[in-house]
Amino acid sequence: MNNDSFKTLKTFKLGDTSCRYHSLPALGKTLGIDVQRLPVSIRLVLESVLRNCDGQKITEAHVRELAGWQPCAHREAEIPFVVARVVLQDFTGVPLLADIAAMRSVAKSMGRDPQLIEPLVPVDLVVDHSVMIDYYRQKNALDLNMKLEFKRNEERYRFMKWGMQAFDTFKVVPPGFGIVHQVNLEYLARGVHRSPDGIYYPDTLVGTDSHTTMINGIGVVGWGVGGIEAEAGMLGQPVYFLTPDVVGVELKGKLREGVTATDLVLTITEMLRKHKVVGKFVEFCGPGTSSLSVTDRATIANMAPEYGATMGFFPVDDRTIEYFEGTGRTAEEIAAFQAYFKAQKMYGVPRARDIDYTTLLTLDLGSIAPSLAGPKRPQDRIEIGNAKQTFTDLFSRPVAENGFAQQADRLDHTYSTTHGVPIRNGDVLIAAITSCTNTSNPSVMLAAGLLAKKAVEAGLKVPKHIKTSLAPGSRIVTEYLEKTGLLPYLDKLGFNVAAYGCTTCIGNAGDLDPEINQAILENDLVCAAVLSGNRNFEARIHPNLKANFLASPPLVVAYALAGSVTRDLMTEPVGRGKHGDVWLGDIWPTSHEIQALVQYALNPSAFRENYAQVRSKPGPLWEKIKGVTGQTYTWPASTYIAEPPFFQAFSMTPAAMPAVTGARALGIFGDSVTTDHISPAGSIKETSPAGKWLMENGVMRADFNSYGSRRGNHEVMMRGTFANVRIKNLMIPARPDGTRFEGGDTLYQPDGEQMSIYDAAMRYQAKGISTVVFGGEEYGTGSSRDWAAKGTQLLGVKAVIARSFERIHRSNLVGMGVLPLQFKDQDSVQSLQIDGSETFDITGLENGIRPQQDATLVIRRANGKVRKVAVLLRIDTPIEVEYYKHGGILPYVLRQLLAA
Repeated sequence: MNNDSFKTLKTFKLGDTSCRYHSLPALGKTLGIDVQRLPVSIRLVLESVLRNCDGQKITEAHVRELAGWQPCAHREAEIPFVVARVVLQDFTGVPLLADIAAMRSVAKSMGRDPQLIEPLVPVDLVVDHSVMIDYYRQKNALDLNMKLEFKRNEERYRFMKWGMQAFDTFKVVPPGFGIVHQVNLEYLARGVHRSPDGIYYPDTLVGTDSHTTMINGIGVVGWGVGGIEAEAGMLGQPVYFLTPDVVGVELKGKLREGVTATDLVLTITEMLRKHKVVGKFVEFCGPGTSSLSVTDRATIANMAPEYGATMGFFPVDDRTIEYFEGTGRTAEEIAAFQAYFKAQKMYGVPRARDIDYTTLLTLDLGSIAPSLAGPKRPQDRIEIGNAKQTFTDLFSRPVAENGFAQQADRLDHTYSTTHGVPIRNGDVLIAAITSCTNTSNPSVMLAAGLLAKKAVEAGLKVPKHIKTSLAPGSRIVTEYLEKTGLLPYLDKLGFNVAAYGCTTCIGNAGDLDPEINQAILENDLVCAAVLSGNRNFEARIHPNLKANFLASPPLVVAYALAGSVTRDLMTEPVGRGKHGDVWLGDIWPTSHEIQALVQYALNPSAFRENYAQVRSKPGPLWEKIKGVTGQTYTWPASTYIAEPPFFQAFSMTPAAMPAVTGARALGIFGDSVTTDHISPAGSIKETSPAGKWLMENGVMRADFNSYGSRRGNHEVMMRGTFANVRIKNLMIPARPDGTRFEGGDTLYQPDGEQMSIYDAAMRYQAKGISTVVFGGEEYGTGSSRDWAAKGTQLLGVKAVIARSFERIHRSNLVGMGVLPLQFKDQDSVQSLQIDGSETFDITGLENGIRPQQDATLVIRRANGKVRKVAVLLRIDTPIEVEYYKHGGILPYVLRQLLAA
């Protein structure tokens, strides 16, 4: 029976039907609070807290506290947020399924019913991260890549098939339908839900991908969490988080001619990263917001992880309803969606002055200029006219200044491959229209097609050695590119449809031709990738490409035609066509040309027909996959799926918290160490610990697949932790020229022998020696990658001590029982002169833990000197204290379920 302690259960009209819901305006009257002044995003979270108030996990005090949200208050309270559903992508979904399968195995071994372990909210796993661009620039690339994908991943897909039959609430969208975020936007999101007892409530979710925030573009509250947190949410735990600040962004004016949504989002990313919105809600308001299409809003929301926010939220308005109509939702659910939000007085984009925001920023859309971002971080925006000069400057600038530390006179040298292809520094070798950010947006995809058409008609061609690919966010994109007649022109330039999924952006670009790799490595070339993605961290796109630039889809095509980022597209021709030089302005589409074609992108019947096939016609490759059956998994021998070790020696009573004394540093890292650095998703080197293990277990080099696809096997993933080929462990001294060793090595202490981090970790564990890791600012930025925390724990790391943490990774560390500690004031590895020869104690936690208390880091130097410094414990909330005491969130949840 639904609790109604605040007497907020009211009705709204849906035609002639009265529909029940928990009214926020009614709550405001009861509490004497003007809820209309609250940010819309806070109100939607408040609705969940109110509706799920049961007096136990969620109390009346929680409701009152959040309803009384103040824009500039000190944040100490945690919010227990119950979501309507959970969305997974396969790289994180498979290990999550493995964890839950392991929980069932534990339950069975303890004589309990394995079906006690069952998702309590609907879970959708979208298989989108497994396909690679092995085949490209050919008509049948899509078919060949999918066949290879299924061959490589058959063991994983059999495991998913087991999950589908074992769990009632677990569904899978098979490979080949699209990217999880676009599928979520176009199909999975339903606007409002209706509970079994007839209560209407808004769609909310968490997802195991950082870019889950894309769904904020249609007024859905949701964000990315680690699979560790998502599992808890699936199994009945609220998602706990600190009450956030809410930064309002008032948009004014409109975009100028020739400016794309990608240019807008790169500007917003740069702006908000400078304003330090990490851990905050960002909510868009004002007349400029109302002018943006839903797909433009979704493009901005998608990049919330890049600007550091928990969400980039857009309220529901007429544009949202138009999008739901155009994407084939039923008339009944659209009517309920609109009626519900109007009843809650949350319909329409508010004016900035009507909401109490923590901070209000303003952006004039008319100030946006065509841009790209890179070459190593998405927040480093470059206006097109400055791109050539920026690359030229970075080419010879020191690595510490984001440069490539090359001799300036090498920039203009030409080198040749074994087949005589000339290659220079700055050459574009991968040009990919890829990633949820932009392939979900018809305006930029149509712009790419129009630019391709004009380029072909002008006689331009893309050099054959450039690896070009088109990976649409869903089949719908291909359909409207075909209907508009633009797909053949993209084909002629080599942008053939190669996959439906997250490809180049996640590191699944596939390899370059061997002779090109050889030329890059032999000559230490700084070559480039240009992609319409959201991530361009070091070694993410391809291990041999050091410069990676994010750009709109039409700019990706333009740079492929130009062939080099050293060509200034504002002052130099893109290329030479059949009638002479062709300039960017000659082939750039107008907004009128784009808008004339947008109508083809929102065809309700096309959306309905496409997504009906998820259940009815998923495709012969998927239908041939046969999984084992039963309520518990049998764990057959596999190098892809193995029973995770996190429940070994499980008991209903938690072990004592481990003391950290005499610990050694496993690694010392600088600023902006990403989860890609900590746990790469891309290719596995033959000489790495993971590669050696695979070969020892009978896997041929050609069948290695990727780290991302092997996340269901801890033996591979713990060996891959800190194994990125570009990671720099500052324990290893710099070379005489100031450059740093790159790769996953460390110095084993006290003798200083250089070896892989994995090998050193195993030696320390064998001797019973604890380890710690040091970092700089923004440690763990990037993808919500569970294995960055899981691998850290399995290596024996007891604490990570950094200048600051990104939100999800900090939470994941706590969720795996690893202490996140933050240097205070101006303290850092550098100021404390830590070099890795020391031993370390962590004290001050022996008598109990409080959220965000001080602890003491004791530094014992090799010369006998001792220094003690205060550090901040980044266990932020009371529930996180409980997770840590239990050794992590997974054993905590399992004990709760078995105790019940």
